[in-house]
Amino acid sequence: VAFPKRKIRLLSNFSVTFSIISVLTGITTLYGTGLEFGGPVAMVYGWPIAGTFTIIVGLAMAEICSAYPTSGGLYFWSARLCSERRWGPFASWLTGWFNIVGQWAVTTSVDFSLAQLIQVIILLSTGGNNGGGYLASKYVVIAFHAAILLSHALINSLPISWLSFFGQFAAAWNMLGVFVLMIAVPAVATERASAKFVFTHLNTDNSAGIHNNLYIFVLGLLMSQYTLTGYDASAHMTEETKNADKNGPIGIISAISISIVVGWGYILGITFAVKEIPYLLSPDNEAGGYAIAEVFYLAFKSRYGSGVGGIVCLGIVAVAIYFCGMSSVTSNSRMVYAFSRDGAMPLSPVWHKVNKHEVPINAVWLSAFVSLCMALPSLGSLVAFQAMVSIATIGLYIAYALPIFFRVTLARKHFVPGPFNLGRYGVLVGWVAVLWVVTITVLFSLPVTYPVTKDTLNYTPVAVGGLFILVLTSWVVSARHWFKGPVTNLSG
Repeated sequence: VAFPKRKIRLLSNFSVTFSIISVLTGITTLYGTGLEFGGPVAMVYGWPIAGTFTIIVGLAMAEICSAYPTSGGLYFWSARLCSERRWGPFASWLTGWFNIVGQWAVTTSVDFSLAQLIQVIILLSTGGNNGGGYLASKYVVIAFHAAILLSHALINSLPISWLSFFGQFAAAWNMLGVFVLMIAVPAVATERASAKFVFTHLNTDNSAGIHNNLYIFVLGLLMSQYTLTGYDASAHMTEETKNADKNGPIGIISAISISIVVGWGYILGITFAVKEIPYLLSPDNEAGGYAIAEVFYLAFKSRYGSGVGGIVCLGIVAVAIYFCGMSSVTSNSRMVYAFSRDGAMPLSPVWHKVNKHEVPINAVWLSAFVSLCMALPSLGSLVAFQAMVSIATIGLYIAYALPIFFRVTLARKHFVPGPFNLGRYGVLVGWVAVLWVVTITVLFSLPVTYPVTKDTLNYTPVAVGGLFILVLTSWVVSARHWFKGPVTNLSG
């Protein structure tokens, strides 16, 4: 199956990745987590800390992307980097499955968080939590989620030129939306937080029974690290990108860098409009405990006597999240397409078909379907959904770290860099990146509530460990006999 000719320019490649990172999505969705664990200090300082290490991971990935620009991305890199040691097929299998499941979890958590936000927008628009507003049930939320995924699959079935247009529109919307919100919300609020509060207040008062300041700060990092994921999209789009060995890496680095700057501005702007943290997190407030929605709503209500402006602001965020989910499906489908092209998935011939518009159509619909199934555990408990967010963060980061680890170990002597390279700092940057991923994997597996019971257990290690066991078992039982690694050629 021949993949499309290279039609995408650097701007489109950047746009897809920027709208997947989508600071409006990650920060808005997990702002309550940030407020509860550490509050302003955890967010204002946690963001640049997570951002700095994310740039390091991104640089290490960009260097490898420049050497091997292919839509398989990470798993292709792992195979190439281990080719001297016969570990190639196994390395490729492990990386590919962590990447693909991590991506599906990202799409699930993004679209599910949009469904939850729509629930809050409807609640506030119909009178709020205390004014008889309509609170959609968990079944209605799942129905929203399904409808959103359906629309994303339909959009991703359009020709690539359409996707390119939507991607650029999404990037512009994300950029403008962040600036509008970070200026409008604190400007409208009648009472603003002091600079002392924003830059020095560590919120240690949480419902989780955790009192160690460092522990609280670390849990608050999840918001930043969850937001700063998904930038492997630039690598997955390389086979459709012109001058991919330069533009792929530039797409990765520029999307992360710009996201860090505007994301920090957004965190600062919104936090200046924060007053009483316990009230914002209380399930009895107008937004039913959705912290950032309450911040927006109160800011406008205090000034104009009505929270309509706050609901409009939430609408701006909802559109950004919508495009984030759309771009996630794009990235997912390219990964499924490439992985099945190499025969790594059940029913591979089905998933790597492209239609007359050169779109991997079956891969698009498979990704949407899997993401719908992954949200179903939320009907049982939201703890299960939290595990999804963590798999999205950790599963993806493990997939990022594997090729980097092989680059600094097995391939240290024979790695041939592309036009974008870090020179003699490549190995150092690679090791720092790998150690950071190990660190966050441990941190996000820690319990987030004490005492630990079956309802409060952090299921991340169970979920990620379960995925590892499944991937390993399938390799030992079956795949090692037939999976020979990527069979793609790097031409074009």
